[in-house]
Amino acid sequence: MSELAGLLTEYFEWLAVERGLAPNSLAAYRRDLRRYTAYLVSIGVDDPADIGEATVHGFVEYLKSLEGDDGRALLAPASIARSLVAVRSFHRFCAREGHLATDPSEEVGAPRVPQGIPKALDEGQVTALLGGVESDGPRGQRDRALLEVLYATGIRISEAVGLELDDLDLEDGVVRVLGKGDKERVVPIGRTARGVLEDYLRDGRLQLRAARSRRAADTDAVFLNARGTRISRQACWTIVQRAGSRAGIDAELSPHVLRHSCATHMLDHGADLRVVQELLGHASISTTQVYTKVSPDRLRAVYEASHPRARVVVEAGSAGA
Repeated sequence: MSELAGLLTEYFEWLAVERGLAPNSLAAYRRDLRRYTAYLVSIGVDDPADIGEATVHGFVEYLKSLEGDDGRALLAPASIARSLVAVRSFHRFCAREGHLATDPSEEVGAPRVPQGIPKALDEGQVTALLGGVESDGPRGQRDRALLEVLYATGIRISEAVGLELDDLDLEDGVVRVLGKGDKERVVPIGRTARGVLEDYLRDGRLQLRAARSRRAADTDAVFLNARGTRISRQACWTIVQRAGSRAGIDAELSPHVLRHSCATHMLDHGADLRVVQELLGHASISTTQVYTKVSPDRLRAVYEASHPRARVVVEAGSAGA
């Protein structure tokens, strides 16, 4: 095993054990660093001590130069920035543990990432989407409950798929959620979503669970598939898109759109930014702040209600009198 490969193995063990990274996050770091090590091999660098600032900068330029079959850039600025985060984290680890004298990535800048504005649905579209479930059977009850829960709580699709029966306290109207980095939070769930979820648990879920084969492991998952086992994330995407199609919504739909919509509508109706941050499970308030930019109607309403001359019509000649 080369010295570089040995350091990477030690680094990944540190990420998993010391930092407690979730499997998905750990896999992303592995993917980014595989590309980095492949680049190092391509330029003839196999000794970590030979990696300098110019090497890391060259890697960033290499990522920028990658093109797809259509001649367009293969990687978005956000993807390149994410790769650089992994490289920096690795080199910081090596420097901190004394494997390298300095961190060669410290001064290398990431490409500027345009701040994306979440594409939230308006409230009428959400109402149409939630009503876009065609069946009253067990799967229809499940689909309706899933859509209501996603919009009512703003939880991520991975969090919804991971919900267990013990995570629900519908009497008090709260749901316990295990978020990124295995951080637990308690999220309120509204009366409408609670009622739809209770109907599903009382009827549809029992019918879906009855379809479980004898060989399938038992599960306490809230949302089940037609085989009586935990529903997949991909199936949830299909549920959202199918409901949107029936509702005639001409917009790019995903479970995350309901998360965006939940946050946007709460802020539109006066919710405090810190409250929304806690609800969504954002580690930083800056992540939540992007939702304050998505509603021009809200800005216009506040302006007109607050500015002393927003609605005043000044008669000609009177202003200079």
